[in-house]
Amino acid sequence: MLIAVDFDGTLVEHRYPEIGRELPFAFETLRMLQKEGHRLVLWSVREGKLLDEAVAFCRERGVEFYAVNANYEEERENHQHFSRKLKADIFIDDRNLGGMLDWGSIYRIIHHKIKIADLIADALEEKLGEKDYEREAKGKKGFFKKLFG
Repeated sequence: MLIAVDFDGTLVEHRYPEIGRELPFAFETLRMLQKEGHRLVLWSVREGKLLDEAVAFCRERGVEFYAVNANYEEERENHQHFSRKLKADIFIDDRNLGGMLDWGSIYRIIHHKIKIADLIADALEEKLGEKDYEREAKGKKGFFKKLFG
């Protein structure tokens, strides 16, 4: 898969224009994904020197990108078919709906080809217990409906 990855707030803590501390397991996860054959694209608001610093920071941690702020390395703005829209299979960004997942969950989703909804269902089942979870699934008054219903 082609996986687009944001930098600030996703790989490192938000400290723009500086580079924040790396987030736990971010680079380990990216290296594992690359070993599995996925292509990574750094997709960042950073440009120029700030972008070069981010790329070097990632390189120092063993992550080389297939492309940077482009669909593929050879893509150029003056190319007649250039579009700022990235054609990735997956986007990993701290601005996702629902916020940033931890890198362990991100890896499981990609590696095992599961949906976020499956992770939520598993977490609910674990937290509520099977009986409450089944009651929720059938629409009967369960834990959340008692709280918010």
